[in-house]
Amino acid sequence: MLFTDVLGDSHQKAHLISSADKGRIAHAQLFVGPEGSGTLPTALAYATYLLCLQHQNKPDLYEACLAKCRSLNHPDLHFAFPVANTDKVKSHAVSDVYMDDWRAFIKEQAYGNLFDWYRQMGIERKQGQIGVLEAQEIVKKLQLKSYEGGYKVLLVWMAEKMNPSASNKLLKLIEEPPEKTVIILIAEDDEQLIKTIRSRCQLLQFNPLPQAVIVESLKEKGLNEEAAIKIAHEAHGNYNKALDLMRNDSEDLIFEKWFVQWMRSAFKAKGNKAAIHQLLLWSEGVARTGREAQKKFLEYCLSTMRQALLLNYGAKDLVYLSMHTPDFDLNKFAPFVHENNIELISHELEKAILHVERNGNSKLIFTDLSIKLTRLLHMKAA
Repeated sequence: MLFTDVLGDSHQKAHLISSADKGRIAHAQLFVGPEGSGTLPTALAYATYLLCLQHQNKPDLYEACLAKCRSLNHPDLHFAFPVANTDKVKSHAVSDVYMDDWRAFIKEQAYGNLFDWYRQMGIERKQGQIGVLEAQEIVKKLQLKSYEGGYKVLLVWMAEKMNPSASNKLLKLIEEPPEKTVIILIAEDDEQLIKTIRSRCQLLQFNPLPQAVIVESLKEKGLNEEAAIKIAHEAHGNYNKALDLMRNDSEDLIFEKWFVQWMRSAFKAKGNKAAIHQLLLWSEGVARTGREAQKKFLEYCLSTMRQALLLNYGAKDLVYLSMHTPDFDLNKFAPFVHENNIELISHELEKAILHVERNGNSKLIFTDLSIKLTRLLHMKAA
């Protein structure tokens, strides 16, 4: 992938190119940005630039280097990303075992999120991680000499998924890597990284993509301007979501159906035993899905509640969410989310996300959350 293939932020791209040309390359860098902002494509383009820099005056070698980087087969380009055991890999899962899946993932959805990657691997019901076995493999690889005599580059995608053992194992390497070795950590939430790693990396912060950039890209893919503007507004700077909406394949469309059914059951449940039974059935259904899907759904609910609050208090310019369920009107739902309950609702949703991450019993988590939200949504505004 080249910088010309990466959407948006020309300033970031110019900075990375300029620093490489001047030889001011930080050995450990941390790219932080929200989903769909282009952290991974930018890191891939930067890695390509570094690896092929030595061949810029040798056209044949330069084109060969670009081809190897484009196919993710360059011997000095290494990857680490969250993995888990599957039917194909019964134990000791590390990134190298999943390289064919990883190449397919990058080719099809370079702006994809963690849930997309889990679907690519076929582990939607599990939570992946970057474990100590991965860290040991990384140390072995980077201690070897560069195959082509230039830089060695390691990209660690979703670095916040490193467990403590892996983080501690890599700390010394990040602090003092071998000569001409560049380590790029890519994260959505750098607060989850241990402080000692964060402090040893040069930070590059990415913002959500501008709406105009997403609109132009969608138009190039065949959408008319009106449809492109509508999708770009709803995507709110997330290019991955924009592509999913364009293909009518966004997980948010499924989450919306779950949310609508949940809210309707919650409104009926006050003093209605039959409706409480519906809530229990709903909780059982969601509990049967994978943990990553459950977390993504709860994050969707959190975002929807905040959008409803903004709508309730007249901040329509800040509302980007569109509901696709024909008989559910966000304007009518919004008055039930107000200053008296939004903080409590957010707290319960965030607590549920934490419990799901820590492998709590999903059925109990969603049943408890359903009962609490039923009470909170019936609270009166001041």
